[in-house]
Amino acid sequence: MALWKETDKSGAPPIPSTSTMAKEADRSPPPMARPTPEVPAKAPPRVEQKESVIAAGLAIEGKIEGSGHVRIAGNFTGDVHVEGNLTIEPGAKLTGGVRAKTVTVGGELEGNIEGASTVELTATGVLNGDLKAGTLTVAAGSRMRGRVEFGWEAGGGLKSGKEGSGA
Repeated sequence: MALWKETDKSGAPPIPSTSTMAKEADRSPPPMARPTPEVPAKAPPRVEQKESVIAAGLAIEGKIEGSGHVRIAGNFTGDVHVEGNLTIEPGAKLTGGVRAKTVTVGGELEGNIEGASTVELTATGVLNGDLKAGTLTVAAGSRMRGRVEFGWEAGGGLKSGKEGSGA
């Protein structure tokens, strides 16, 4: 079998023999290329913020700054400025100022909360200090001493809430 086409002297292609025709008939035509369905572009993977924990039984003094979440179950003295969430567990104590997206107080906080979008005082929560937040949730049994402002725009205009003060 030849790997190239032979032509006679006239330039016409040779007439295939019956055995060559049978071999070519046995070959199945190449499969048709199926159109690939369009796959929607995937959203970029969500970067999950990590959570740092100060465990129960630990006492730390310093300053916390960053973009992740912080959970305090022990004692911490110093300011906490995070772009994520701050959780103070029942039995824990934080002495210092707080700036975080969401603050949940289940333990004791001695200091001011500034610029939080959401603050939650759970039934075991104690806050000694001033609070400025977008929204405030207070559970029965929680305690607070200080000045409270929530529901106000940064410029002082009413957002959708009221100003109040704790006893």
